[in-house]
Amino acid sequence: MSGKGVTYARGFRAGAAKAGVKHGRAERLDVALVVSDRPCVAAAVFTTNQVIAAPCVVTRTHVERGPLRAIVVNSGNANACTGEQGERDATAMAEAAAKVVGCTPYQVAVASTGVIGFPLPVGRIASSLGQIALSEDGWDDASRAIMTTDTRPKVTEREVHLGAGSVRIGGMAKGAGMIHPNMATLLAFVTTDAKVDAADLRRIVGHAADTTFNAISIDGDTSTNDTLLVLANGASGVAPKGADLAAFADALRQVCAELARMIVADGEGATKVFEVRVHGAASAADARLAARTITNSNLVRTAIHGGDPNWGRILAAAGRSGARVDDRRASVRIGDLYVYRDGAPVTVEDAAVRKLFGAPTILIDVALGLGDGESVAWGCDLSAEYVRINAEYMT
Repeated sequence: MSGKGVTYARGFRAGAAKAGVKHGRAERLDVALVVSDRPCVAAAVFTTNQVIAAPCVVTRTHVERGPLRAIVVNSGNANACTGEQGERDATAMAEAAAKVVGCTPYQVAVASTGVIGFPLPVGRIASSLGQIALSEDGWDDASRAIMTTDTRPKVTEREVHLGAGSVRIGGMAKGAGMIHPNMATLLAFVTTDAKVDAADLRRIVGHAADTTFNAISIDGDTSTNDTLLVLANGASGVAPKGADLAAFADALRQVCAELARMIVADGEGATKVFEVRVHGAASAADARLAARTITNSNLVRTAIHGGDPNWGRILAAAGRSGARVDDRRASVRIGDLYVYRDGAPVTVEDAAVRKLFGAPTILIDVALGLGDGESVAWGCDLSAEYVRINAEYMT
């Protein structure tokens, strides 16, 4: 973790409060507020789950309506599967935050994370918002307030030097379980002081989500509340165009990639992170399918957790992914060790594979020999601790 995250960009402040969202006891920070000193162009990507939480519904409407000024987030309660009352409560959160910020409710994005199926204690949340002292130093409290089973906050930022001047990008995220491509139980908020057109920002954010947050998997479950929201307030006065816009887009994608990797590294019960690189696929879409199926395979993940040299599970996962795979042309490399090459197994010592699987970070390279499609995905091992955490989540 580094820097100021969502307050690194000029013109943003943040803070958090204790509202006792989950159990009615104010034991931890669980409500966060991020505010821009001016209206922001906004772009967002939401869960693809057909069971979509109320805050996602409300925030999508607000983003489509126009500029935003603030984001209000609670942890401990997802406000999902709560019917029409859930949408009224999400709207009430926006109204309460708007009073604090001095804007209209339509300029407030709302996000929630936590247990599904319980009424949101919106009264306690609204009361807590008045206690938040917003500042440029409030980024740390805000990043902690959005955590659920996360063991640590996820914060990053970078400054981009463009031909027209420098711009800043910062972000925070939460997520440790129910993580799966096509958005996962993650909340990610990115702020920038660049001046970006709405259409350009939507395109940039869509690509960033597809190649970062949609390329990670922890347990194969896609949540009801997933939200990636990017706010651009233009406070730098720099409006990237042409090559500058491409450089800005790459930097924003890198911020998202760093947050995504932090989520995988903090996966529930995770002890190892692995990166899967697929290349030589018949198409980019095939490469993506294969890479993401391998990261999501419980057999691959348990083999990695136990240091089991059963590398055949990797190729088998690629073969069932829906991508075109010809085992007579494929190669599999773990780290710098080939275990399968040009359609034939390579004689290696089991101990050598065990040693590679025993590392905290593992690289798996799969060459399909069918074209020039390539993709990268990230996953983590599957441990007994993951089962324990999710068996006790309600308590």
